[in-house]
Amino acid sequence: MENNPQMMPDCSPGQKSTISSGKLKIFFGYAAGVGKTYAMLQAAHQAQKEGMDVVVCYVEHHARPDTLALLDGLEILPCREINYRGIKLKEFDLDQALQRRPQLILVDELAHNNASGCRHTKRYQDVEELLQAGINVYTTVNVQHLESLNDLVSSITGIAVNERIPDRVFDRADQVELVDIGPDELVKRLQMGKVYRERQAKQALQNFFTPENLAALREIAMRRTADQLNRTALQEGKEKSAKAGEHILICLSSSPSNPKVIRTAARMAEAFHSGFTALFVQTPETKELSGDNLKRLRSNLHLAEQLGAQISTVYGTDPAVQIAEYARVSGVTKIVMGRINHKQNPLTGKKSLADRLIELTDLDIYIIPDHQPLYKKPLGKLRTPKFRFTWKDTGIALASLLLSSLVGVGFYTAGFGESNIITVYILGVLITAVSTDGHLYGALESLLSVAAFNFLFTEPRFTFRANDPSYPVTFLIMLFSSMIASSLASRVKAQARLAAQKSYYTELLLESSQKLQKGRTEWDCLRLTAEQLNRLFGRPILYALSGSEKDLAFRVEPPDEQAVLAELGSEEIGVAKWVQKNNKYAGATTNTLPDSRWLFLSVRGTQGVMGIVGLPIAGYSIPDAFEKNLMIAILNECGLSQERIRLQEERDKGPL
Repeated sequence: MENNPQMMPDCSPGQKSTISSGKLKIFFGYAAGVGKTYAMLQAAHQAQKEGMDVVVCYVEHHARPDTLALLDGLEILPCREINYRGIKLKEFDLDQALQRRPQLILVDELAHNNASGCRHTKRYQDVEELLQAGINVYTTVNVQHLESLNDLVSSITGIAVNERIPDRVFDRADQVELVDIGPDELVKRLQMGKVYRERQAKQALQNFFTPENLAALREIAMRRTADQLNRTALQEGKEKSAKAGEHILICLSSSPSNPKVIRTAARMAEAFHSGFTALFVQTPETKELSGDNLKRLRSNLHLAEQLGAQISTVYGTDPAVQIAEYARVSGVTKIVMGRINHKQNPLTGKKSLADRLIELTDLDIYIIPDHQPLYKKPLGKLRTPKFRFTWKDTGIALASLLLSSLVGVGFYTAGFGESNIITVYILGVLITAVSTDGHLYGALESLLSVAAFNFLFTEPRFTFRANDPSYPVTFLIMLFSSMIASSLASRVKAQARLAAQKSYYTELLLESSQKLQKGRTEWDCLRLTAEQLNRLFGRPILYALSGSEKDLAFRVEPPDEQAVLAELGSEEIGVAKWVQKNNKYAGATTNTLPDSRWLFLSVRGTQGVMGIVGLPIAGYSIPDAFEKNLMIAILNECGLSQERIRLQEERDKGPL
């Protein structure tokens, strides 16, 4: 079974790159041993007979005689040897392949994870670079290596696959050839030692290669290939069903079950041919994520990007309200979320996020079962607050308590009732909560206010005893009222900080657009962009114009950080040149040259790379999702402004 879908663009964060000129053919199977590599080598011999320049760059033959025999007559490019913990590993030599530049290259095992020291962390990125260089590629992949199917395959086989590729790589192929044999025949091949050696084959037959597993995987592979055919028909025919108006939303979090939710939503988006958005609700608590929770959140964000989701970020203190409002204004039709598996406090009676979304929206909400073990919830009211002692906050709290007591004494002398005095103390708690950092000062103020009221105004006075049996109830009501008031005041203050931060980011984006419109040269546009990024991240920013000259002439913003240019080594310059050549992002936090200390980004126009911007990562915090989206938006504005200036200059020159 084959299909020829239109080539899809490679999506780097926030942008689409130009369509690769090389053609990609994937030999697709449901398990090892079905004959993918054999079929690929046969196709290579046929291409060679037709006059194509064919080179084998990497083939995993597993010492199979039939496969080894097909290598005869084909040019084989030597592999690159890498020392890893005292072991010599053989990896695909990307630079040698680009230098040899044949018409067709064979690269086996597309989902392979490259060893440390390679340019890319994943082999599919090597293949993408070959395609961008105009080289045709034959490669192989099994169904369990597709990212969106990982959870489904794992639930069937009970085995987690660590080497995976984004579905967009599979979907962009010019040809997908399904290499298929019956499960019984595959089992016979295993028993005859044609797939693995005897000991390894016995283990495989007892675990992964059971008849039931193979039958299920075979069905999934056939359906996935059929989906490709359907996608092709929709893209070529522009069927109205592809624009049915469906829009699927998932919420990013640090939950261990979030990857399953993301993959499920991606499969739904593929089935409905719909839009797919991953929403991150940034609250005051998310700023305090650390350790495993922060790693999981970043991993889930990267997974959503790989599966083609549009990443969006909103600010707020109530996730349910923020999700419902975003869904309303964005035309979302379905929400996919995981069932929360951490323990809830039965005393609060607080509704779950799913229940609140059902109340706030009329959308279809899909709950994905979560069988993960209980994990430590990073957010919420049960989180232990961090107390930071400062003399200023302590002075404010004591002064507020003293002032409330003095006013209370005045009211007591004037004959006012106890309710008026209690109100004065609650007002003091509110002032403390608003004027100090954190929740703890407000809580302590509540306790001290109750103690002061008991000491100064209940009989017997100036003791911590109370003769009236109703006073304990009065104390409890006063304490609860004070603590609730303190909590509400702190929440309002946190929401005000988030609103101010969002307002600042919006103002920064609008200001960037206005300034770039006034730029007279391309260097002006890049400098103004670097200024805005410096304001956003608080770190030096490198920028260079990408033109006909071979060398990148970097400048730095602010200008007094010239020492940064002196520290820029040849390796960092090499990363920047790779970005310039390939129109992608590379360096720290990416899967391309990740050992770099800098993150380099291309300023993209409709006709290619307009400039290069460098952001230092080592020694600084990693940009969060919202900051990343804002940075991409500013770079896009810069690219459009540069193109406007370049077109105007060409128009002014006139015909030669």
